[in-house]
Amino acid sequence: MWTPWRMPYLLGHDRRNDGQCVFCVKSAGDPDDDAFNAQEYIVARAAHVFVALNLYPYSNGHVLIVPYAHVPSVEDLAPDVLTDLMLTLNRVLAALRAVYQPQGFNVGFNLGTGAGAGIPDHVHMHVVPRWGGDTGFMTVTGGARTIPDLLDDTYRKLRAAWAAV
Repeated sequence: MWTPWRMPYLLGHDRRNDGQCVFCVKSAGDPDDDAFNAQEYIVARAAHVFVALNLYPYSNGHVLIVPYAHVPSVEDLAPDVLTDLMLTLNRVLAALRAVYQPQGFNVGFNLGTGAGAGIPDHVHMHVVPRWGGDTGFMTVTGGARTIPDLLDDTYRKLRAAWAAV
C-alpha cells in the first residue's frame, strides 16, 4: 500500500517545528486565526484542550484531543482540564457520527513510548472511528481499509459538523 503522505514521518524528515513539541506549537497559535488553525488541522478549541486531525490517521476522522498543558500523562492534568477533555470528547463523538456514521470508536491514550506514543511528552487522546469489517486499529499490510478522504476534506467536514453539535 502506497502512502506517500507518511514518508516524511517515516524517514524522520517531519521537523517543521525545529525540535519544539508539535502540540505546544499548535497550542500557542492564535485561537481566532482561521488560517493557522486550518494549516495545523485544528478543528476546534476549548478552554483547556484543542481538537486536531491526526496527520497519519488509522481511519477517516481520526482526531486527537490535546490539552494545552505540556505534560506526559493524564495523571498530571488538573481536574478542570480532565473535565474539559471529556466534554470535548462528547462533542467530537457527535461530530464524527454526523460526518462518517461509524459503527463504533476506539478512544484512548498511548502513555509512554512502550505503549506506542509517538509524542510521549505531551499527553493526547486518540479518537478513531471504526466500522464492522475494518482491519483493526493498527496498520496492516494485507486487506487494509483505504482512507478515501484527504486531510483537507476531513478538516472541512468536521469543522462544519462541529458548529452543529
